[in-house]
Amino acid sequence: MRLSAQQEALERYLTTGDTVIPPELLEQIQGSNTLPAADGLMIYQNAYRARLLSVMREDFPALHRWMGDESFAQLAMAYISAWPSRHFSLRWLGEKLPEFIRGYIAEPQRSPMIELATLEWAFTLAFDAPDTEPLSLDMMSRFSADDWVNLRVYLTPSVRWLQLQYNTVGMWVAAKAEADIPAVVTLSAPLDCLVWRHELVCQYRTLEPDEASALRLLSDGGSFASMCENLVGQHGEQAPLRAATWLKQWVGEGLLQRR
Repeated sequence: MRLSAQQEALERYLTTGDTVIPPELLEQIQGSNTLPAADGLMIYQNAYRARLLSVMREDFPALHRWMGDESFAQLAMAYISAWPSRHFSLRWLGEKLPEFIRGYIAEPQRSPMIELATLEWAFTLAFDAPDTEPLSLDMMSRFSADDWVNLRVYLTPSVRWLQLQYNTVGMWVAAKAEADIPAVVTLSAPLDCLVWRHELVCQYRTLEPDEASALRLLSDGGSFASMCENLVGQHGEQAPLRAATWLKQWVGEGLLQRR
């Protein structure tokens, strides 16, 4: 057997979780008196998959706590068999878990589980996003009048914007605090939630509808002036103050880059 074929056979055995060792692979592995080849391969397979399960628990701690050890392990092992790790870094192992849950779990558990897994994966994406120089209050202090009129921004690369249908944030917070996970509740209206990295620390917060609308307008290419105009109908004379307050907060949180 060529070395490349032997390597491929070993990879298939490890990633699929098959209990039967391919005969052609077993023939190529030399065991010992104390550890037969078949036993060694099974130990290697178990250790490999145990490491992958450990990574899944680390990347989805809230989902793990909500489901419990046994149910989460069953989900993770089924996922790993369906979506074997194909990247040199285990950082990408859980990328397809929300998609997998969609076809593996039935309602009513499916949608809340997808949402919680998506929220947790957003933290991973935010943490590993490219570094960038966000707009700062110091930069803004040097703006001219024209700079303010024409100010256009976009969200920094680490920002992940989610619209949540359930009390997912509350469930995630409870899991992080190692408290009892609350029962799933469907929200009366979708809730906007931001996840991002600022100064090497992942952050999150939810947005009220009017703040979410203003930030979406601004980050989608609208100018600061147009955002103020859009707020007049909701806040009247207080619109410029409201816009300036939000902008200061967004900049202080490291959410924005200048176009």
